[in-house]
Amino acid sequence: MTAETEDAPTDPLEAAYARALALEKAGEADAAAEAWREVLALDPEDHGGAAVRIASLQRGEAPDRAPPAYVATLFDQHAASFEEILVGQLGYRAPTRLAEMLAERLPAGAEPSFLDLGCGTGLMAAALDAALPAERGHSTGLDLSEEMLGEADERGLYDALYVGDAVAFLHAPQEDEDGDVSGPWDLIAAADVLPYLGALEELFAGAFAQLVPGGLFAFSTETLPEDAFPPSGWTVGPHQRFHHSERYIRSALAEAGFEIAALEPWTIRTNLGNPEPGHLVIARRPA
Repeated sequence: MTAETEDAPTDPLEAAYARALALEKAGEADAAAEAWREVLALDPEDHGGAAVRIASLQRGEAPDRAPPAYVATLFDQHAASFEEILVGQLGYRAPTRLAEMLAERLPAGAEPSFLDLGCGTGLMAAALDAALPAERGHSTGLDLSEEMLGEADERGLYDALYVGDAVAFLHAPQEDEDGDVSGPWDLIAAADVLPYLGALEELFAGAFAQLVPGGLFAFSTETLPEDAFPPSGWTVGPHQRFHHSERYIRSALAEAGFEIAALEPWTIRTNLGNPEPGHLVIARRPA
């Protein structure tokens, strides 16, 4: 779904989306929020991310996560140009550093099995190949976007690829065509996944359950100054992405049973030329 066309859209949903986006761009927050509610009424699955946009305008309660239909639509639209935009234009380097952090904490000669949540085109798997001194073990990629998985499949970086939601998969891993599931895993990564999730308790609990004892969970977050967060420790920022406080990350990991092996401040990417601060985290399931 696109918001800008040469002619006024005739489809009611497209017209409502275009109106809401125009009001938002004009800075008319109250009118834009009401228009986004109209979009949501027309599209309950929320392919346009109306609920997150209302929250980003501070005109409604933040949902616990970005709607899966919105995430899938967003990345299906940008799959072909994903790496050019994210890496080339926005300076995204989180997978490279996360892979280095993981390699530093693996025993020599390890060939870890690997689950890549929100794998996209395979940036995390490629970064691990560059960082690990040995081969990766069985590697599984998961993403909501079929178009992104198509890009990853062409690169041949995974032994198995699944279309699905990260939290749901962790709590009920899918079987392959032979009826096998490759988990539990030595490594689980979620690079650029948390900006689409608010509450993290289910994600962390699922990752803990799907790791072998001593296994590592690597992920990136985006953040704000600590005093900008509500008591929950997470919020939707002005660009429709979720931000998490360091306090909340530490608390939620501990609640899930993890030990924190590393937590580094990191500029995740740029946004409109401005750095987006965040954290790179390695958590360990105790042996």
